[in-house]
Amino acid sequence: MAWTFSRPLHSLASEDQNKEAQYVWEHENLGGIAENNNPLPRPVVGLLILTFLTAMSLTFPLYGQRPNAAIYADYVSLMNSTMVQKVMNDKTITHNEAKKRAMAMIEESLAHFDSPYTFQRAQHPIDLDQLRVIAPQIVELQKAGVDLKEYSVIGQHVVLANFFNIQPDGTVKRVQPWWDKGYTIAVWWFIVFCAGVIITVKRLPHFTWRPDHTIAH
Repeated sequence: MAWTFSRPLHSLASEDQNKEAQYVWEHENLGGIAENNNPLPRPVVGLLILTFLTAMSLTFPLYGQRPNAAIYADYVSLMNSTMVQKVMNDKTITHNEAKKRAMAMIEESLAHFDSPYTFQRAQHPIDLDQLRVIAPQIVELQKAGVDLKEYSVIGQHVVLANFFNIQPDGTVKRVQPWWDKGYTIAVWWFIVFCAGVIITVKRLPHFTWRPDHTIAH
């Protein structure tokens, strides 16, 4: 199993190994299947790279994102406002209709103001029932003076995020990092996959060699 690195883009196998592979290639019947030694078309390689870059660039804003309590702080404030409570207490409409109107009113009010959480709010929509459940927890955190961005909203619970980012001064911040660990895993997986394919291909005879299928057929 000798390796040669003198021309890695040409072949990683020694000359003896290439000759042995060529012999097996031409003398094995392979059930009557004739397998040529053609290179992978360059457009296919380009399409693979384009697919990866497109997928990673499109999913980057979404990778590992979890809703934090800061996203819904303004929701809580508006939920307790007079106009929303008036809609919620309107007896001329059904309870479900009141909830829909109240939530629509909250979202419409938020749409008039610029917010760093606009994208995350669209990514993590919430209904009035869930907002009512998490609202007291968010209010308690606000009273405690903590950073709401360090708390994740998981279903009906607002819990301390499990991010563990050590700052230069030694303090720990539990804010969602801009680069998610899962994204790193995906990048490394793609690199290892491509490296494995290249090594496997380069251990075979170079594509300039054409097998003679008449020998075993």
